[in-house]
Amino acid sequence: MTGAPGAGRERPGHDPAPTPRQRAARDPYFDNVKYLAIVLVAMGHAWTPLMESSRAASALYMFVYTFHMPAFIVVAGYFSRSFTGRPDQLRRLVTGIGVPYLVFEVAYIVFHRQVNGTDHPFSLLDPYYVTWFLIALFVWRLTAPFWKIIRCPVLVALGIATLASVSPELGDDLNIQRVLQFLPFFVLGLTLRREHFERLRRPDVRLMALPAFVGALLVAYWAVPRISARWFYRTNAVQEMGHLWWTGPVMTLVLFSAGLVLTAAFLAWVPEHATWYTALGAGTLYGYLLHGFLAKGSRWWGWYEAEWIATPAGQVAVTALAAVVVTVLCTSPVRQLFRCVVEPSMGWAFRSAASTGGGAPKGDGPDGVRSTANGPPAPRTTAPRTTAPRTTARPVAGSTAPAPRRDADTGA
Repeated sequence: MTGAPGAGRERPGHDPAPTPRQRAARDPYFDNVKYLAIVLVAMGHAWTPLMESSRAASALYMFVYTFHMPAFIVVAGYFSRSFTGRPDQLRRLVTGIGVPYLVFEVAYIVFHRQVNGTDHPFSLLDPYYVTWFLIALFVWRLTAPFWKIIRCPVLVALGIATLASVSPELGDDLNIQRVLQFLPFFVLGLTLRREHFERLRRPDVRLMALPAFVGALLVAYWAVPRISARWFYRTNAVQEMGHLWWTGPVMTLVLFSAGLVLTAAFLAWVPEHATWYTALGAGTLYGYLLHGFLAKGSRWWGWYEAEWIATPAGQVAVTALAAVVVTVLCTSPVRQLFRCVVEPSMGWAFRSAASTGGGAPKGDGPDGVRSTANGPPAPRTTAPRTTAPRTTARPVAGSTAPAPRRDADTGA
């Protein structure tokens, strides 16, 4: 979801602007995934006020909510495989996720108070609306090294998600239920390799994806009057939703399986080549964080009260408008305007890279995708250094010869 920094001269504490060759190294497939997923997110939010009056809108809502965030989270996990906690990665974690969370958490609460006209407490521990994903990604990324050293990480994450689903005592701080219940998708992404995504592109897999989509839509239409959409949010333990404890393990497995199947089907049909919207994939974090103001405001401003919106044509128009709005919010001009709060440069807040050993290659972007290349780092082939043996003569006592210099490479 992150974009590359703007062009300019390299300054201390700032990442250098990517060269055209680096920009070309981005994998268009994953940019396409991110753009199409953010469009589904925006559509889902646009359908929320329509659900009471339209069973079709409710069915589409359940269908999309089964896999749109799992797809995002799997990709974020995939591109978090290189996270080891290096100083440069921690700096990007703070500036690309931590700071935007603080800024937009406050901004959304101020917006709520001003537009909705009702009081809402300021709490940095209680993520507001879309900001939950930032705090979740922050926590998941920090735990990435742990998941890479244990056996059966996905099964362990599923166990944690299951325990969370039956643990109302966890409370609401940091939206911990969502953090833990969506965790298996992130851990799954950590275990994937590029060839796994390539296998999804096989004709037989793509063919099987079609009946999976149709079947899921039919099940969603059937489930509308029988199942609450709250199941797909993963914000509560089952006891808080008025269900018996044993439904927690059952629904955790059902939702994970359904999300996994539909995510695979979705990924199978995402184009691999560059398209007109590929470049927009670099700005999906902007679209995600900014579209929420319109999604919330449209309800408070009474836009959905217009009679024409209740018609099939009106619902199609609302869907198309949501797609257009989020697309505009992913464009380069919007990114330029809001970069100071979404991808702030905060070199002044950190020690120099040399003093922290942060001279390693760039880490991942805030959404788990590399800022200069959407893919794991290519293996390096470095020719062995052929340097002549150095002989350093010890200065003779009383001479004016300079003392030997410390070897900067070895620290000797």
